[in-house]
Amino acid sequence: MAYKKHRINKVFIYSLIITGLALTACNGHSNKNTPVNLNVDTNKILVIDTELSTNQSVELILFYPDDELSNINWQQTAGENVTLLAKNSKVITFTPDTSGDYSFTVNFSVNDGTSQTLSQTIKISETTNKIAARLSHAVLSEKKVSLRTTLSASIVTDTLQWEQISGPSVNFSETNTLDSLAIFFNAPKVNKDTILIFKISASDGEQTFTDHVAILVEPAPVIASNAYFDERTAHVVPYNSDGPYAESLVNCVYSNTLSSSCTLSSLPLLAQENDYLSVNHIMDRVVVSHQWMGDRFKDFLINNDNHNDFKRLLRATTAIVISYDIRPSFYWAATGAIYLDAENFWLTPQERDTINEAPDFRTHFGNDLQFSMPWRYVKDNQYANRYFSKEQRVTRTSNDGFYRLASLLYHELAHANDFFPSTEWFTHNEQTRILDAATNTSFESDQLSISLPLQSQKMRGLAQVSFSGKLATATQKSYQSSDIKNVFSPDTATDFYAYSSLREDYAMLFEELMMQNRFQVFRDIAITTKPTGDNISAQDYIVTWGQRGRIGEEDIKPRIAFTASRVLPAFDSNSALTVVPIPIDMTEGHDWLKNLTISRLSIRSIKKIKNVDTTTKQNQIAPVPYRYYQKILPKH
Repeated sequence: MAYKKHRINKVFIYSLIITGLALTACNGHSNKNTPVNLNVDTNKILVIDTELSTNQSVELILFYPDDELSNINWQQTAGENVTLLAKNSKVITFTPDTSGDYSFTVNFSVNDGTSQTLSQTIKISETTNKIAARLSHAVLSEKKVSLRTTLSASIVTDTLQWEQISGPSVNFSETNTLDSLAIFFNAPKVNKDTILIFKISASDGEQTFTDHVAILVEPAPVIASNAYFDERTAHVVPYNSDGPYAESLVNCVYSNTLSSSCTLSSLPLLAQENDYLSVNHIMDRVVVSHQWMGDRFKDFLINNDNHNDFKRLLRATTAIVISYDIRPSFYWAATGAIYLDAENFWLTPQERDTINEAPDFRTHFGNDLQFSMPWRYVKDNQYANRYFSKEQRVTRTSNDGFYRLASLLYHELAHANDFFPSTEWFTHNEQTRILDAATNTSFESDQLSISLPLQSQKMRGLAQVSFSGKLATATQKSYQSSDIKNVFSPDTATDFYAYSSLREDYAMLFEELMMQNRFQVFRDIAITTKPTGDNISAQDYIVTWGQRGRIGEEDIKPRIAFTASRVLPAFDSNSALTVVPIPIDMTEGHDWLKNLTISRLSIRSIKKIKNVDTTTKQNQIAPVPYRYYQKILPKH
């Protein structure tokens, strides 16, 4: 079919000299590497498109490639109010809801500290485009980048095409591209600020629509071979720039220049600084890539930590890092900090746009195994954690992501309190490195493994395949779900992930008890068949064995009591265990989704909820196989 070309009133304000397409990706599956030259004015604000539409992403770029800029601050001076989520960056992006003129100023310092101010006005029209590409932003050299396009319902997805039309060529990552709507690549190595521009086109069968998105790549020093973070980290800042440890915070917890653990005098545990830990004290230790992430975390502590569990548990940390490039979340004893994926915090689609959506690197671990062990949190026979499609661009409430974040914090902070138990908070010399203090501790998780150990070495071996990427042996590949049932169900682990390490076993026990006791949210764990083929859903996982609330097993309760009493002494774990109900068995032969409604609900609970709709995307989505992440500690 021949498509009529549709001109969208999008004109570049500078001249593009194109010697050839740098890269083309149809549905994210092909690429070329022909360099493209770009002629563009410097020392000014660049607007990629001069005529723009509502509900499309608009970008302004402060382009001074031959100078060093600092103290950048963008402000809106006219037009319908928009939210600037990166106002201290060289690139700001926003999506206007209404037409009209919008004006902005940017104040910044150049090289020797000379202050400058520039202004820019843009006009937004009412015209409608059926394709919108996001998100233009600034990144450091060699940094991982993700871009996404949103399509109207009438667009034929198979016609979507990405093209790089300016800048040093990049290679789209085929193995990590989720679908044609999103692309992933590493920013090129550059010696000065460099602009990459991508063109996205798609058709509705009658017209072809296009949009553009830009990446400003900034130069960065070569990462040393002994760096603690050997992949490029995002540019991050202290949430409170005037906090007592603001000057050392970033360099001690999230920097490519970090090659040796800081001392406790440079960055002490939160417990060592204050007997009473307020939200303000905690926020002085927060590091963010975007200010909104710290705002959301602060709101969480103020409004959702009703029992003060998280404030107490955070005393065993040195810092909290929330950045657009962290995935998966983890605690790391090398820095004493907890690292949180910003996906846990977004409320608006604009906030979500700022997060790199590269998939978890462990996605393909364990693919050779013939069984699955899915898990989920359930409240009143419904998923406790809600699913939100990126294509829908929805706004969610803080309650929508609460249980996911709460379970994550209970887990990761259990690690922090294993490396730094409350009995040792004040025993370390302040000149001791954080890493040395952490590894010289008397691990409670070690004591658990001695007093109440897990038994199955077979499950330990399989956990290394599923969670550490170890290649499966022929024997391991032959195990069926019935074989796994026979070794997992009699043992005393609450989850498959508990076999990945002694530390993870310890944290899993604590997490599940706290979620059940504090929020009446129960954890499901099952052993199922391994679905194959495309478009796999929850109904393709057939249950061989499964339980809801496995912590209610009598043989497991002593292990939970051991852990909880040590991780959070202020919590009455013995009383909590007396009200833990016996586990509910899943029905063998039923699929994962059909086993969602196995709890007997009270009349009060029935009145509060609607019937479970098994056809919704929320319930159809296939379970995530991986759990948490344990980052290997450095040897120096």
